[in-house]
Amino acid sequence: MSKEFIVETSARHIHVSQADLETLFGKGATLTHKKDLSQPGQFACEERVTIVGPKKELAGVSILGPVRPVTQVELSATDARSIGVAAPIRESGDVENSAPCKIIGPCGEVEISQGVIVAKRHIHLTPADAQELGVVDKEVVWVRVDSADRKIIFGDVVCRVHENFARAMHIDTDESNAVCAARDAVGTIVKVD
Repeated sequence: MSKEFIVETSARHIHVSQADLETLFGKGATLTHKKDLSQPGQFACEERVTIVGPKKELAGVSILGPVRPVTQVELSATDARSIGVAAPIRESGDVENSAPCKIIGPCGEVEISQGVIVAKRHIHLTPADAQELGVVDKEVVWVRVDSADRKIIFGDVVCRVHENFARAMHIDTDESNAVCAARDAVGTIVKVD
């Protein structure tokens, strides 16, 4: 088995709670499946929203399903700065004391007092993958990413281990642009002193 893994670009998106989904899209609203994502059970939706900060807005932001207990907006650092939001770098789900924003849908809007983050780069691994790569859940590693035109080593990459994950590294659009990552980009955990 190869010690490499695919490196995927995670563009700006939002995860919504059921209550916020209904405020944005109407009572009884459900998410409309558009396409499956690499992680089992996760999917891109037809529904889109506008994210509004103090400086400007980002229209057409994708919703990823399924619904979550808490609404969370994941932006690149460039996106966050462009709308005037000081979004901290966090693991998905860690939204305590993160940045606020307004979310606008076709049927209403929601003001969240926290929930905007820049997602910390991470690798999804099954327990078998983690054992093969010699890492454990929440371990922070360095990863070399190779693309056709550039190579880079990313530090501060969190290993996320769960039996329902599929082996893949996720980086945001700023990080993807830095390495000119295409669909064939691969990563390898490396040792750095």
